[in-house]
Amino acid sequence: MFGWLRGLRTPPPIPASAWQATLARYPFLADRQGSELERLRRLAAEFLRDKEFHGAHGFVITDEVALAVAAQAVLPVLHLRGGLRWYDDFVGIVIHPSEAVARRKTVDETGVVHEYDEIVAGEAMDRGPVMLSWQDVLAGSVTQDAGYNVVIHEFAHKIDMKSGAADGCPPLPAGFAGTSTARAARIAWFAVLQPAYENFRERTIVAERFGGEAPWLDAYGATSPGEFFAVACEAYFVNRPRLASEFAGLVALFDEFFRRPAPSA
Repeated sequence: MFGWLRGLRTPPPIPASAWQATLARYPFLADRQGSELERLRRLAAEFLRDKEFHGAHGFVITDEVALAVAAQAVLPVLHLRGGLRWYDDFVGIVIHPSEAVARRKTVDETGVVHEYDEIVAGEAMDRGPVMLSWQDVLAGSVTQDAGYNVVIHEFAHKIDMKSGAADGCPPLPAGFAGTSTARAARIAWFAVLQPAYENFRERTIVAERFGGEAPWLDAYGATSPGEFFAVACEAYFVNRPRLASEFAGLVALFDEFFRRPAPSA
């Protein structure tokens, strides 16, 4: 499993056959300019050098598994200043063969503690490892039209968490959206994301309670602004045109943050 990459200061390129097989399986990765693909390949190699993969419940980590995760995980930071430093708060990536059961604990408004089990396809822990279901990672090869991608979802959470809680607003660069302060940048961010989230949440509630048309995005995004950000990031990176048709302002915001290059003439 690309173990030969670990310990190398400058990793060599990923073997061409393995890289081409990954691009063929996940076509949204290949949907970019040649220079971007080379940068994606290099960042994926650095990611494999720096991260440690662990299989749960006897799952075996192969080159295919590690490279599939790496190539998709680095896509959101492809053009971000700092690159892989956005992911420097963790090393471990745990792969389950399929969805996992996570134990949850919440406290309601009266102070009563509630514990329950939640079935999850992935989870990003603050300053901790990322957990992924291989079944769902593989699904990313055929769910592009639906805007679904568990790897991008969890690594979007990691980007969001760089500013603290996963609240839907990642750390914003100086001067973002023409602002002069971090506070103003954050206000400008939520001026776009919050209405999009509220609109999506309302449509999701109407669909679930009253039989209205279900929104295109994963309904899990209606649970909080943080989850909406992660769900929207999935769609942004695997089916940007469809997301833009419904959330043009949000896509423009993401274009500025993720530093999407202008199309070549």
